[in-house]
Amino acid sequence: MAYLDNIRTFVRVYELGSMSAAGRDMRISAAVASARIAQLEAHLGVRLFQRTTRSLAPTEQGRSFYDGARAVLEKVDEAEALVSEITETPRGTIHVAAPLGVGRRLIAPQLPGFAQAYPRIDLRLRLSDRMIDLAAEAIDLRFFLGHPVDSDLTIRQIASCARVLCAAPGYIDRFGAPRDGDDLVAAGHACLNLRFPGATEFRWTLMTPHGPQPYPVRGRLECDDGDVLTGWALEGAGIAMKPVFEIAEHLATGRLIPVCAATPPLPVQMACLYTHRRLQDPKIRIFMDHVSGRVATAVAAAEAQASEIRSAENC
Repeated sequence: MAYLDNIRTFVRVYELGSMSAAGRDMRISAAVASARIAQLEAHLGVRLFQRTTRSLAPTEQGRSFYDGARAVLEKVDEAEALVSEITETPRGTIHVAAPLGVGRRLIAPQLPGFAQAYPRIDLRLRLSDRMIDLAAEAIDLRFFLGHPVDSDLTIRQIASCARVLCAAPGYIDRFGAPRDGDDLVAAGHACLNLRFPGATEFRWTLMTPHGPQPYPVRGRLECDDGDVLTGWALEGAGIAMKPVFEIAEHLATGRLIPVCAATPPLPVQMACLYTHRRLQDPKIRIFMDHVSGRVATAVAAAEAQASEIRSAENC
């Protein structure tokens, strides 16, 4: 078992690039992680990493050993999953990734209940709006909004999420509320944009009487964190395109007001991404079933609340 722990530690150090990061991930100290790597190197008779005071990089032997080590751990995980399925006591660790807004509002609230129902499963939640490579970062499944670029992975659709263009009352008092996409562009409204990796321009696709139409929008502020955009919108810095579930409370209090009602944004799909192999693990299937239904319910409840508010305002 100690040798297997050493291999697991090596794999996480290799993937995360440092002893301290691997230690945090595995809930051990950096000193313990370093000691395990030293034991593994002594057993193999080779150096797996080149260490300096500022960096750590795998040696040629380390790169060669990594592929085999990952394969061994995957086989062990598969064997444990089979035992768990037979004994009906799922166990192990699930590594989950999600965008910041989705993770904070929808995914994180579901994890304590899951942990209570399945006490032998540990959960590791990583929140980031950047693109995450499941294989390279050893993530079991990733929740996302939109369309993934990972064509060889499996997608489980969870919910169609309504979106809204919105601004603070202070912004509307100063610059007015655009009626539609044409008004939005013609009046040169300040648009708060979510910067995705590789994006070179911003276009908001809105539903017009003639079908979906992209509008080239402009703005001086952009960020790769959706919650930052919400904060800017609340401060009156511009117009943001947001999923309704993320800003339902602000719509309810009137701190954000929908605009461009004549040409609303298209809904965005929320889904979960995973490899086909991971779905064979019963704990992954149980987790996805537990979270997906509750997330879909939470999205529907937030949208219903926002819809009631808009209906009351229109009366």
